[in-house]
Amino acid sequence: MSGHSKWSTIKHQKAIEDNKRSGVFTKIAKQLHVAVKKGGSGDLNTNSFLRSIVDEARAVNMPMENIKRAIDKALGLGGGAMAEEVIYEAYGPLGVGILITVVTDNRNRISGEIKNVLEKHGAKLGGPGSVSYMKSIVPLPTVTLGGEDHDKLEQLLKLLAELDDVVDVWSNLS
Repeated sequence: MSGHSKWSTIKHQKAIEDNKRSGVFTKIAKQLHVAVKKGGSGDLNTNSFLRSIVDEARAVNMPMENIKRAIDKALGLGGGAMAEEVIYEAYGPLGVGILITVVTDNRNRISGEIKNVLEKHGAKLGGPGSVSYMKSIVPLPTVTLGGEDHDKLEQLLKLLAELDDVVDVWSNLS
């Protein structure tokens, strides 16, 4: 017997679904903020970045009220903390340079989370300019998969997957 009542079961299932939806809505709200900043306005007709993100938001049934609130917050009209875009530079296993772009309303919280994930996977946070200067250099590293290298490559892939969960928006490998 799974529970005492059908209502209780439905309540728990709805709570799980609502948690998933709120996570998706939060990611899209951050993308809306970046689109407003990139496009320079909150007008859907003149800002193509914003238009594409609004279409994506409507595809996952995000209410227009939430979309408008996120746009107003990006424009500085709404109350609360302003989200900002921060770029972190790191070196992963095998010396791979990683650029991590984050949209957050609290730099201290996200930097701690990123440091924890990097340290857990044997990666190190770099200083400003330590990885970004390599952006124009595009040679792909040659990796021979054997022994220790294979383990380091596996560790790098796990690190990138976990960073994607923490960062929410983008993580770029260069």
